[in-house]
Amino acid sequence: MAKKEYADNGASILTNESLQFLRNYINNPSPVGFESSGQRLWLDYIKPYTDTHFVDPYGSAAAIINPDHPFKVVLEAHADEISWFVNYINAEGLLYLKRNGGVDHQVAPGQRVFVHGKKGPVKAVFGWPAIHTRLSNTENKEPQPKLDNLFLDCGATSKAEAEELGVHVGAVATYQDGFDEIGYDHYIGRALDNRIGGFMIAEVARLLKEQQKQLPYSLYVVNAVQEEVGLRGAEMMARRIKPNIAIVTDVTHDTSTPMVNKIIEGDIACGKGPSLAYGPAIHNKLLRIVEATAVTNNIPVQMRTLSRSTGTDTDSFAYAHEGCPSVLISIPLRYMHTPVEMIHKSDIESTIRLMYETLLHLGPETNLNYL
Repeated sequence: MAKKEYADNGASILTNESLQFLRNYINNPSPVGFESSGQRLWLDYIKPYTDTHFVDPYGSAAAIINPDHPFKVVLEAHADEISWFVNYINAEGLLYLKRNGGVDHQVAPGQRVFVHGKKGPVKAVFGWPAIHTRLSNTENKEPQPKLDNLFLDCGATSKAEAEELGVHVGAVATYQDGFDEIGYDHYIGRALDNRIGGFMIAEVARLLKEQQKQLPYSLYVVNAVQEEVGLRGAEMMARRIKPNIAIVTDVTHDTSTPMVNKIIEGDIACGKGPSLAYGPAIHNKLLRIVEATAVTNNIPVQMRTLSRSTGTDTDSFAYAHEGCPSVLISIPLRYMHTPVEMIHKSDIESTIRLMYETLLHLGPETNLNYL
């Protein structure tokens, strides 16, 4: 029945309210270790669709449906975004940086940022020498952006002026670029990795509530912190919840753009559906259930392989406690870890549908034993 209500008639499953939440959620900064404001937005949105919730000491949040059932399924994404730490303020008021997560130094020059200081956001820019001066330097060699030559200029002319604005060592800087729409149903913005995941799992909870589905287990919808620095939030949540099954969603590389090697990265493209993966942490029998669900519901999927680890929170759940059968459902994304990450609207809807329909096929009787 649910297929016909939200898919077979061709109508979008995304509402005006949910798209406004997505816009606000992407525009809100949520850097690694400082995810609180984003988590508040997420919890405020998902609470009406769930029964209860909790937040762990480091800020990972879980909204729970049917909380009293002993069999536990986790649906998970991560909440944090890459960013920069202010590490040193020189006498001229320029700010030098360290990475907070895997932020790309090569795309930094010329970007606008907010430095989240003691008095609120401070506007700043990544300064970079003009092309005239770069080409006329004595070595006749173009400088390349590196951690030791990148700096932020907040308009201060001294360290005291920078500190007067509220800037301090340890302040976090995030790019200003926010959510936008471009041609042919593409969305762009910073931190789509992986707040699009947090959005999609919240939409699954919304659909379950609106379609009045009664699950034969407890569903923990988890938005974990600190994925970008080692899957730390998911590790803590996996130990706390001890789930029987975990479904993790994150982004994966669109490999159809220039300078990406399909021989290494596989063949994945935006607009062609969510990506499923083979890999040691991916439970084969659970993966087959997801694949069969996609076929039954006419949801396009793309396949890829992962080697030693998935590089996502899947690893934290798969190898937690006595082991938790886990699967990864990824959404294709272009230009990962840049301020112009790009996804396709149809992939958002297909990924939501695939997670929703998969949850309806799971229960305590689901046999995931290999032998």
